[in-house]
Amino acid sequence: MTNNRNIATQLIINIDQQTLTVYQQNKELAQYHISTAKNGIGGQQDSGCTPLGQHIIAEKIGGSEPINAVFVGRVPTGEIYSAELGKLHPERDWILSRILWLSGLEVGVNKGSNSNGGCDTYQRYIYIHGTPDTEPMGTPLSHGCIRMRNEDIVKLFEQVEEETSVSIVESLNDTLK
Repeated sequence: MTNNRNIATQLIINIDQQTLTVYQQNKELAQYHISTAKNGIGGQQDSGCTPLGQHIIAEKIGGSEPINAVFVGRVPTGEIYSAELGKLHPERDWILSRILWLSGLEVGVNKGSNSNGGCDTYQRYIYIHGTPDTEPMGTPLSHGCIRMRNEDIVKLFEQVEEETSVSIVESLNDTLK
């Protein structure tokens, strides 16, 4: 059972710093290096951008899977990522270990649609997920999701519940407004 969007725990994703910080009861608990979208910030469908604003973790997927488990369509394939597997399938956008599927809370910004079309984080399949450890962190390279090291996403997965608050901001100055 979740408690009113798990107010005790909050995640802040800082695009400029390429970090994800975990706060519990307003105290910093952990900070992780991440990789957000290569295409920058944005919420529109098919933009390949990372959406800003207030979100929640809508679904936690993969808690019983081994580290480096491969997911396609949020379903484990039974494969375990390795450099050899990566070379066999260079076209894949690897989603590994755990998935925290985000849902936006701001209609017209990251939920539903706006005058430019769909902008729904959940319908865009925007996740926080593991990626091959050979992929750089601190550099925007994803297709819209928030990528993390596999060991880090496994730790984060244990620190959060569904409905945990997730704020995606361009910079820390945005959280002070």
